[in-house]
Amino acid sequence: MPERFVSPAETVVGSGAVDSVGDRMADRGSRALVLATSGVFDRFGQRVRDSLTDAGIETAVFDEVRPDPTVANVEAAHELYREADCDCLVTLGGGSPIDTGKAVGVVAANGGEIREYATDRAGYEGVPEQIPPLCAVNTTAGTGSEATRSIVITDETTSTKFLVVSTACVPTVAVEDPELVRSLPPSHTAFTGIDALTHAVEAFVSVHAWEMSDTLARSAIDRIVRWLPVAWANGDHIEAREQTLVGQFQAGQAFTNSSVALVHGMARPFGAQLHVPHGLANAILLPYVMEFSVQGAPERYAEIARRLGAATESTPTREAAQAAGPAVRELCTDVSLYGYLDEFGTVPERAAYAEVVPEMAADAIASGSPDNNPRKPSHEEVADLYMTVYDDVLEAYQ
Repeated sequence: MPERFVSPAETVVGSGAVDSVGDRMADRGSRALVLATSGVFDRFGQRVRDSLTDAGIETAVFDEVRPDPTVANVEAAHELYREADCDCLVTLGGGSPIDTGKAVGVVAANGGEIREYATDRAGYEGVPEQIPPLCAVNTTAGTGSEATRSIVITDETTSTKFLVVSTACVPTVAVEDPELVRSLPPSHTAFTGIDALTHAVEAFVSVHAWEMSDTLARSAIDRIVRWLPVAWANGDHIEAREQTLVGQFQAGQAFTNSSVALVHGMARPFGAQLHVPHGLANAILLPYVMEFSVQGAPERYAEIARRLGAATESTPTREAAQAAGPAVRELCTDVSLYGYLDEFGTVPERAAYAEVVPEMAADAIASGSPDNNPRKPSHEEVADLYMTVYDDVLEAYQ
């Protein structure tokens, strides 16, 4: 059966790429809604608006995007899009603004509410009409959202996250400017970088992996492992910043053309309960899911271990595969990943956490992502993984 590869129509990479936004959108719209968080807009928003204005594109600004955007956040942004009579979108930031922009585009093109298009209601490819032209200007090096057909939104009424997946949501233009990530603090450099590694690993071991996604996943793993520690240690290292941007973009391309798997299924309820950013949730879970999954794809995990320098070509496959999870855990430690829970997470007491674990496990299974995992987990196995993560990682930050 033929495979279909999806990607933004254009990608612009390099210092100064942000100044090309207007040129890239000039033939695609006349009035753009620019979406960002207030902090990111304060730093880079005028530069984006100036580029658009120079290209003859009027702008309206929604700078109230919140981390882990909610249904209400999407509705407020869409109302401004409608009132300002916009016909295209420009997002400035990481996964939250990009997901908000995609969601606004879904509602603008298709009507209704964004919750209607979630995979648990509409299924995969459940968005009928293509979103309006969207230029995603990236300011983090982790989510890969500018390359994907996925949207993650929080339903504040249930404290859960839902997923929208459709080729109709892929941005038109992706902009990767390393100058925009120089100010990214070590904390965000760490957990967005490991988030990107999660995307690459899951794409590579997914039951839907194929030649195109494999090539991108391998390249992404190599770049992230080589350059993430450098970018974390020295944010002004432009080559490291650019290489991690390219790596996370490739990881996004890889997983949107294969799939994510168990880590992502577990991360959505995990992140919602602990109030941690999506990237940090993925990063905490990744080594544990890898260790659980080894038996389902030993050759793949062995290759990952070799790319992380934890095994050689002469290391037996099974031994090499078992080294992959610990190698990722060591990388997480190298960039002080777990220490950021103090600032970015709210860890409950063990008894309270254990009480919601059955529901978290059910939500993870229901997401469908675990079906793509090389080892299929039961509800009980997912629950056990959640508790292992608590005892090994979270308890120290309670």
